[in-house]
Amino acid sequence: MTKTRVIAALIMAPTAICAILLLPPQWLAAAAALVFLTGLWEWFRMAGVDGLPRTVLLVLNLLLMVLLVWASAGSLVLFQLASLVGVGFWLLALLWLRFFDFGAHEESAARMLKLAAGTLAVVPAWAALVLIHAGEPHGNRWLLTALAVVWAADSGAYFAGRAFGRHKLAPRVSPNKTIEGLLGGLVAGLVVAVGFGWLAGVQPGAIGWLLLVAAVTVLASVLGDLFESLLKRHAGFKDSGSLIPGHGGVLDRIDGVLAALPVFALGKEIFGF
Repeated sequence: MTKTRVIAALIMAPTAICAILLLPPQWLAAAAALVFLTGLWEWFRMAGVDGLPRTVLLVLNLLLMVLLVWASAGSLVLFQLASLVGVGFWLLALLWLRFFDFGAHEESAARMLKLAAGTLAVVPAWAALVLIHAGEPHGNRWLLTALAVVWAADSGAYFAGRAFGRHKLAPRVSPNKTIEGLLGGLVAGLVVAVGFGWLAGVQPGAIGWLLLVAAVTVLASVLGDLFESLLKRHAGFKDSGSLIPGHGGVLDRIDGVLAALPVFALGKEIFGF
């Protein structure tokens, strides 16, 4: 299984990096929509929806993305507003984690909330990705920076947790996560933020703001990971899917990204680095 995970990662990571750096904004937006909607497809299954309703919901979310592009008319204001909506949702998701049993059962109201949560998580994250990538100058490098911060935080948390983990972060939601792992991920994310930020052209006077945004981005990525774990525990699933050998589903790979991208996008817009 470890060998399979490594091979899959060695294929996915270069593919993602090449797409971010080489694809024009419209093509990257389309490719990202495909990935994010695949994750949303898995989200709907965990919410207890399948068959034709699941397909209809996915098409409606695709149409929402298309409408966002059409209504923007070349402006990025709507993408900024969508990113803000995403940040607002994840603040509510933090409260949801506090009340583990909320939505744990199969009542129709709980299912509706989880379906709405899927749209509020995925569409704003996609909008934030488009917003970052379309920014000038070096939007592609800044998007790579945002994602590298999340990837580094995830790896740092894994290794720090294995080496030093003693205190559970959220035992009922994700028993393997520790506070020590969180701190290790935070350090790794900040280090990577400085390195990739330099490649993206951050000004020396803005490094402090970059570190602040990167720190909040790391915390948001952990929130996204925990929230997906909550959904899986409610549904009784080990993984969101089986599309990626050794890694589970697409949602298992992008859960942290969904929460992190709106935070990074708005932080970059506010502080202008």
